[in-house]
Amino acid sequence: MTTRLPADQRRRQLLDTACRLFADRGFHASAMDEIARAAGVTKPVLYQHFTSKRALFVEVLDDVGGQLMASLGSAAGEAPTGRDRVQAGFAAYFRFVTGNEPAFRVLFGAAARNDPEFAAIVDGVLEDVADAISNWIEIEGTTAHRRVLAHAVVGMAEATSRDALSADGLALEPDRLAAWVAELAWFGLRGVRAD
Repeated sequence: MTTRLPADQRRRQLLDTACRLFADRGFHASAMDEIARAAGVTKPVLYQHFTSKRALFVEVLDDVGGQLMASLGSAAGEAPTGRDRVQAGFAAYFRFVTGNEPAFRVLFGAAARNDPEFAAIVDGVLEDVADAISNWIEIEGTTAHRRVLAHAVVGMAEATSRDALSADGLALEPDRLAAWVAELAWFGLRGVRAD
């Protein structure tokens, strides 16, 4: 029998369950029946919260993107210096990825990139992350210059995460990954000229 939860808690449970299943099986291979069963609810309960599997996947992408942005914003907001922001930002990102691998796999997986609607959501998340990072980059130069550098930093973090999570990748602690990549980013950014 299904335990009765308040609507917001049930929604959170369904999003988390769906995220894990979409990460494991992919969007097309996951069924609403399977998601409902894994969450311990009936299919009608699932449909009370999400009108379709597509709507659920969109919500999962939005939710994961929001969680990532909240992690980054919180970490950078507490950092007193530029160098500390770089370190804290990478640490928050790698903690998010290693602590919630399904979220990373859903956000950066094939299903999200091969569908125009899903890809637009992921691109929006990446733009939001790059916008935030570009505001933290302290160099003389234009906004466009900082945004290009911010996208490069996002690419570094994503590629490093993919390697760390791969079967043959190095399973390193998020703080160790952050220290190494932040050092590269920090000293690389220090060498950037305005022109």
